[in-house]
Amino acid sequence: MNASTPRPGGRAARVRSAVHEAVIELLSEPGGKDVTVPAIAQRAGVNPTSIYRRWGTREALLADVAVTRLEQDSPLPDTGTLSGDLTQWATAAAASLLRPEGQLILRALAMSLPGTPEAQEERSRHVARRADDIGRILDRAAARGENPPDIDQVLDHVLGPLYLRALFGAMPDTPAYPQALVETVLHGGTAPAGRARSQAAVPVADPTG
Repeated sequence: MNASTPRPGGRAARVRSAVHEAVIELLSEPGGKDVTVPAIAQRAGVNPTSIYRRWGTREALLADVAVTRLEQDSPLPDTGTLSGDLTQWATAAAASLLRPEGQLILRALAMSLPGTPEAQEERSRHVARRADDIGRILDRAAARGENPPDIDQVLDHVLGPLYLRALFGAMPDTPAYPQALVETVLHGGTAPAGRARSQAAVPVADPTG
């Protein structure tokens, strides 16, 4: 291993973990507004220069925290059918966004906007990785002889609505909503917005604080 390459689980990994935890803790406090680099550094027990050196800007750090946490709950199911795979994947994503930490993650994501080029790069990498996950699901379906939609259709009509509704606190707390999104992208027909409005949305705080 090259001497300049950080060891897995080494100091760089410990600092990153401590800084991420500090961000989540600060966001969870009443008001959740004192999420400055000095406050994060003090809570994490690191020097602010370490944060600037690693992330460049507060917005890039917030985007990294949001992206990392969002990707922890994205297992790729293999149910044997495209409908089953997408439904299970979308349902897990919705459940993750509805959890209390999911709301904190969305707050971090909102606070990273519009942000800096570094923050935009973090968010773009997240979308690219989500697209890769979707691509693997669709490729498996094609190999089984199914006729899958393209990646952008799933991003636009499944993932996009989930994130948007969760961000504004309008996500129905029911598996019927992600299921309806998947049915729409696979079989066409009316978008499930009307069906979702008939369900009680979970009230959450404004993600921007």
